[in-house]
Parts: sequence; structure tokens; C-alpha cells
Amino acid sequence: MPINGMNEAGDKLATNAGTASPKQRIKKAGPFLKVKAGSAVVPIYRTACNGRVRFTLSFYRDGRRMRKMFNDLESAKKEALFVAQRIQSGMQHVTDLKPHERDTYKAAEALLEKLDIPLFAAVEDYVRARTLAGNESLSVMATEYGKMFGNIVRRATVPEVVAELIKIREQDGASTKYLGQLRTTLNRFAAKFPCPILEVTGPDVDAWLRSLKISPVTRNSMLRCIKVLFSFAKAQNYLPDEKNTAVEQIPQVRVKLDDVTLFSPEELAKLLHHAPPDLVPIIAIGAFAGIRMAELERLDWKAVDLERKFIEVRASEAKTASRRIIPISDNLAAWLTPLERKGKIVRTKELQTHMPALARALNIGWPRNVLRHSFISYRIAIVQSADQVALEAGNSPSIIFKHYRELTTEEQADKWFSIMPKKGQWENTFRYDRKKRRVILNGIECD
Repeated sequence: MPINGMNEAGDKLATNAGTASPKQRIKKAGPFLKVKAGSAVVPIYRTACNGRVRFTLSFYRDGRRMRKMFNDLESAKKEALFVAQRIQSGMQHVTDLKPHERDTYKAAEALLEKLDIPLFAAVEDYVRARTLAGNESLSVMATEYGKMFGNIVRRATVPEVVAELIKIREQDGASTKYLGQLRTTLNRFAAKFPCPILEVTGPDVDAWLRSLKISPVTRNSMLRCIKVLFSFAKAQNYLPDEKNTAVEQIPQVRVKLDDVTLFSPEELAKLLHHAPPDLVPIIAIGAFAGIRMAELERLDWKAVDLERKFIEVRASEAKTASRRIIPISDNLAAWLTPLERKGKIVRTKELQTHMPALARALNIGWPRNVLRHSFISYRIAIVQSADQVALEAGNSPSIIFKHYRELTTEEQADKWFSIMPKKGQWENTFRYDRKKRRVILNGIECD
């Protein structure tokens, strides 16, 4: 009879399950396989039930135990690797997706990887574009947009373009007066519109100009400066080159010229006969050639050909950007011949104050553009051709015919173009005290 679980030969007998310890009965088999990604490990367990083998993943997410079951080992291994990688990269929330959803997610990420755009940002942008496009094709719209805006090198702001324009104009030798006008207008414009110039619309600019409550002449002048800015931006590829700029369709304000004010021949003679040598060419060329003061400031004496008797205003110097030739009358030649003709014609920096001051000292008014208006009126009275005067003055024949015809007589015009220098003309002296607003002519102080 066996004693102490031993047979007669002394061998130990096998015991049944009922005699096993509790610890031995609850012991389970370890993972069938472990899938690693870095330091993250996801175990796969193999179980059999009713003749079917299943593979179970077990991992933790947000402190909770998660389990996923698969019918084949390859699917389980693929999922385990995905879960391990996401655990390693801190993206456990993605493991909630179903396999086909995750494949779609991964494909979308791959497409956006080359553009360095997050998936959420791409979807958000698409939804916004789809809402704006309605039924239109986004790809077709993008193609058209590329054709129109593809030349733009960068989204430059208005202040940036203004600074660049002024710098280039300075390098090109633009006049001080012109640069001052650009700075005054465009810096004010840049303060109002600090955004990219591509975003500025015509209606915005028009509304701003109207809100300033300025005269029509000033408004037109500011609009011309703004148009120069937009043309420059287009040339620099800051605006599309296949369409008009935002301001090109803004019309200028109509300026009434019904009340054109002229000098009489007697007033002009008095002004010229008291003028010092540095102011004589300004008055004489303005009165007998009709050149605009802004154009005259750009001219040097090389433009004056006394032998062939004409003044050339080059396109770069003309307001209308068109070259024109102006004949020199006999009396204009008499006024210019004695002068030293070197360098700039306008040598005084105080043109805008000295000319009105001289006229005021002689009890003569100084209306805006009075010399030019006088020239056009007296000239058409002699030649009787609006077309010819328009070519000489750099204006349109319709304006000449409408506003200057029959303002003077041929007899008055003859007097105008017969004014000659007087004896002692070139000894005249002129000094202007800006603080006291007093003029001293030939040593005599004038009120």
C-alpha cells in the first residue's frame, strides 16, 4: 500500500488538480507575442474557444485598460505596432479609430506632409473655401487665381511700397517738390491703409478721398500720386499684371475753369521790370511759353535753344509724360539772351514764396497758374488755333477751346508779346524777409 504518496518502488505519485495549490490554479499563460515601438510594448495574447483561435491586444489609454480582438495574427500584429507607435509618440487617442478610418487618416497625413500643413488646418481651410465657392469647382477657381495672381512675388504692405517708391524716385533724381508731394500724400495714405496693397479696393480709396473734405484740385493731385503708387506696385509684381489696379477706375473730380484770371500786359510789364535776374526767366518763360511751374522746376538751360528758338520739354519732365516743343517768341528771346544760361533754370528754393511776395509788393495779385492761363489766352488770340496752342501748352484742344477762347483781343495779345526789358533791368535787387513778410526792392522796403 502506498505510503506518503510513494509507491512500493519509492517513486512519487502524480497528484490530481484537486490537490494543487490556489496560486497554481489561477496562474495564466504569458503573452503569445510582444510588439515594441521604442519603449512602448503592446502584448498579444492567443486564446482558443470552440475550436476558433483569436488574438487579443491589451494596452492602457488614459489610465484605462483597453482590449482589441482579431481573428488572424497579421491583423493583430499590424494593430499592435500602430498602437505602440502612437503610445510612443503620445497620440493614443488615434487608436480609437477603426482600421479603415485610420488608413484614410494616414493617407491624408501623407498627402499633407509635403505641404507641411496639419490635417485639421487643411480641413478647416477646405470647408471655408467650399462654403465661399458654392457650386463652383475649387480646382478651376484655383487655376484662374493662379493665372491672375501667379506673378505676385510677395504681399507687400502699402507702407513698404511707399517707402520703396520714394527711395527709387530719389535715386532717379526726381525734383524736391515732386518728392515732397509724394511723401505728403502717400505717407498719409499709408497711415490709413497699413494692410497689403493687394487688399486695398477702389471704393475704399474713393471713400477716403471724399472724407477728407479737400478742394477738387487737391483731391485730383492726391489721386494722381496714389495712381503712381499703384502703377509702381504693379511694375514690381506686388499687384496682378492682367487687370487694372484698384484705383485706375476712380475718376478725377471735374474742376471748373470758368473763372480764368489773367494778367493784363501792363501788370506783366510792371512785374518783369521790377524782377531781379534770378526771377526773370521764371516769369518770362511762364508768361511767353506757358510752361507749368512744376515742369519749369525740372528744366535746365540745355532745354532752351535760342538759335533755333524753341524750348524742349522732354517726356520725363512733362506733366503729361509727352514730349513737346514750344516756340520762343522774339520778346522771350530778348529776356533770356542776357542771362547766364547754365544749370537749372529755377535757382531759387523759395519760388513759391518769392514770386507771390514780389507781386504783392507791386500791388498785383497772384492767382493760381496766372502766367500759364495768360499765355494760353493771349496765344490763341494770335494763332486762332486751339490745336496748335494745345500742342504748345500740353493740354487738350477741347479744354483750350472751351475755357480760353475769346478771353482777350488780338490787340492785347500783341501788347503782351511785345513786352521788352527796360534800361537798367539787370541791376534790379530783391530780398524777402520771411519773418516780417517784407520785400526789399532795389534797397527800398515795400509793405
